Amino acid sequence: MKPVELTEETFEQEVLKATMPVLVDFWAAWCGPCKMIAPIVEELATEYEGKLKIGKVDVDNHQKIAMQFGIRSIPTLLVFKGGKVVEQIVGAAPKKTVVEKLAKHLN
Repeated sequence: MKPVELTEETFEQEVLKATMPVLVDFWAAWCGPCKMIAPIVEELATEYEGKLKIGKVDVDNHQKIAMQFGIRSIPTLLVFKGGKVVEQIVGAAPKKTVVEKLAKHLN
């Protein structure tokens, strides 16, 4: 399963109204560390299929969403549960770190 490309039009429905936790990757095409973490995000989308929804926000194309959640540096991963941010990971964290932080929010 591939991460969902999120836009201003789809963000509320896909993330804030989601019935399962959602991991959102805030990234940009020119960002080196974003490219490093992208394969991890793709793996998680497959490994957690049915338990976790994964989406990506291109901060260049969707600055409004990035501003709404105070994204100051990328990559930033936010975990949403029940429409609220419950976890934040800033920078190209190793997969182990991301998995440990996710585990707290999966039922």
